[in-house]
Amino acid sequence: MKITKFPQSCLLIETKGKKILIDPGTLKYKEEYFNIWNNVDIILITHKHSDHCNTEILEKVNENIKIYSNNEVKSTYPTLNINVVKENDVIDIEGKISVEVVHAEHGYIPPMKTGAKVIENIGYIIDDKETRIYITSDTICFENEYKCDILCVPVSDYGVVMGAFEAALFAKETNAKLVIPLHSDSPKYPVDFSFVERILNENEVEYEILENEESIEVE
Repeated sequence: MKITKFPQSCLLIETKGKKILIDPGTLKYKEEYFNIWNNVDIILITHKHSDHCNTEILEKVNENIKIYSNNEVKSTYPTLNINVVKENDVIDIEGKISVEVVHAEHGYIPPMKTGAKVIENIGYIIDDKETRIYITSDTICFENEYKCDILCVPVSDYGVVMGAFEAALFAKETNAKLVIPLHSDSPKYPVDFSFVERILNENEVEYEILENEESIEVE
């Protein structure tokens, strides 16, 4: 499995001959990303915020690329051809890969009362029968029994998502062998990675901090 990070919470997962793009957003978008994003098999969107859903680009992608998200995203962006999924659904990709649609709880802060509040939010667990990678979406901590090998989790805090401490505890609950921190590109919510590293180290959590456009191979 190959994992490539793009800005904010966008990831490209390549496994079993398939390419899965998650949360292609607007933050720090570059024109050269389009050719990469336009050559995937499916796109998964977790929620309606533009840093996770670049509608201008998604309207232009190849019509053969299936886009999956929840009903709130579909109703917010009616021009997008969204295949609606909900918590507990499973997307089957040619019997090679399963994508489990899982619960997520977006944090709320008062500036969101003007319409930015997220009502529907979902995460995804991608299982290629060798590795389970869990993309949490923007979420605060919540009780669950999800298990994975790799956890991709926000660490920026600010009441909107988990911070480093919660992410470390969440990782332990999932039995993750590797944590990939996300949600760190917004100028509104700067991330102190020295603090993130200290907290993850103190909690004995293995992690890999990826730069944008950096890839890793995992087994």
